[in-house]
Amino acid sequence: MPAAALTPKPSPTQSTVQHPLPLELPCAPVLKRPLPAGRPREWYLTHNRRLKAMRLAIALLDLGVYLPAQARDETIRGAAELIGVRPPSDTTCHMVRALMRYTR
Repeated sequence: MPAAALTPKPSPTQSTVQHPLPLELPCAPVLKRPLPAGRPREWYLTHNRRLKAMRLAIALLDLGVYLPAQARDETIRGAAELIGVRPPSDTTCHMVRALMRYTR
């Protein structure tokens, strides 16, 4: 019997396109703490952007994306959707790749 006859054909309802990232992550939700008061607004924006970039970089590493070249904007935004945060901006995506570059 030919090998092609042994492989099952996908049903019309099944999607043949594979998602680049798994649908589940092995990490727990992050507990949030209040930020210190009295800082300039820019400090809070930068701080939150760094935290988000760090969470996304960790999620990508958990998903098997180890090189910055593998972490395209679409991949990073897909990871953001999986961990339940808003889609990152281009600046945050750049920061994620920078974090991955310096962790080698």
